[in-house]
Amino acid sequence: MKLKKPLSAILMTALSTVLLLSGCGGGSNGEDQQTETATASKGKVTIDFWTFWGSETRRPIIENIIDDFNKSQDRITVKHTYYPFGDIWTKELAAVAAGNPPDVIVNTIEATGQRADKNQNTNLSEFLKKEDIKGRFFPELWDTVLYKGEAYALPFTTDTRMMFYNKDHFKEAGLDPDKFPDTWAELEETAKKLDRKNGSVYTRIGYSPQYAGFDWGSIAMNFDKGTNFFDDTGKPVINDQAHLDAMNYVLDNANRIGQKNLDTFKASFGSKQANPFIAGQVSIWPDATTFYTQIRDFGQNLNFGIAPIPEISKDSGHYSVGGGFVLEIPKGAKHPQEAWEFMRYLTDKSAQKYWAEKNFDSVANQEAANDPELLKNEVYKAAVDNMAVTKVFPVPLNAPDFLNLINPQRDAAIMGKMSPKEALDKAQADVENLMKQNTK
Repeated sequence: MKLKKPLSAILMTALSTVLLLSGCGGGSNGEDQQTETATASKGKVTIDFWTFWGSETRRPIIENIIDDFNKSQDRITVKHTYYPFGDIWTKELAAVAAGNPPDVIVNTIEATGQRADKNQNTNLSEFLKKEDIKGRFFPELWDTVLYKGEAYALPFTTDTRMMFYNKDHFKEAGLDPDKFPDTWAELEETAKKLDRKNGSVYTRIGYSPQYAGFDWGSIAMNFDKGTNFFDDTGKPVINDQAHLDAMNYVLDNANRIGQKNLDTFKASFGSKQANPFIAGQVSIWPDATTFYTQIRDFGQNLNFGIAPIPEISKDSGHYSVGGGFVLEIPKGAKHPQEAWEFMRYLTDKSAQKYWAEKNFDSVANQEAANDPELLKNEVYKAAVDNMAVTKVFPVPLNAPDFLNLINPQRDAAIMGKMSPKEALDKAQADVENLMKQNTK
């Protein structure tokens, strides 16, 4: 597909409209206090909704949805409180401990069970008994918000990773621009044909796992046919053969290109604006499908395609890793019923479709995600289809910091300080020890 400026103009016009409509949102603290006082005098309940959506793009959109909810009924007023991404959850934990938490908060989906285990969020079972809305959501996302079989959050957004590729580069190399490699072995052969050098210096790299949003851990999950670092019983399998094969694949690719060449190449792209794929210096780029918005805004003339992550062998599965965010009622919230009603609104089709349309986010509501208007965009349709093979992995309760044990060993293997087998055996032993220490 090739983006044309009229599409970009339409999108920017739509965004400008949203900004204008939302211009009165996010007033000063004094104005917020006056609003709370006025609504309280009318018998309304004011609930506090915490998010990290403070950008000039996302803040007007969430505040437009909040405004629509406030106008849709006369019993609840939602106040939006913004905190930066790095601060919001630390502040929430402090507020929960102090007995004065927000009524609703946006939080990470993978650690929902962790927070439930620590009694930091509210069990939603009583609300769901009155209205079972779990059918709204992609099953993989719903399973991730369960703790001991009960829901402690509602999924809001998700993501999935796919392969973006430069169709013009494919044509130039004599490859079919409409056929992306099916397997990892085919991908490596394709990447070699896409590489370009000036002497010994790479001027273009076909593909390297050391770029973008699909690193060794994600590749290892794919090589293991959808199994992450823990099997179905919760046992760590960090050093299994599939994960070792994935590490060797990453190292083989680095050895072919040369680690020094990779480091030099990466160093030349320090800012997000100078993305090497958009600049035409990397041909294949794995990333979350929201990467499309960067192409839309900075690469209007880029002729690109999108395809599933390769599979290890024919029919083994094009597995991708996903994540996302949920809506929670923190433990001790003063207005749980009103918070629930707002969360139901945020996860219903109308609000979810609006969020998806304006942000180009993958949303958790299946009906909204599959809306015919949204599916007209080829990238969005590909993202929705890819949810069928996307895995979201909850953080194990007895291994909350397991990645901090795996990542140093991963880095040691990539830098040649340890053999891949030694590194993964060490990571396996460290995680097993962590789980023994944390077993109740």
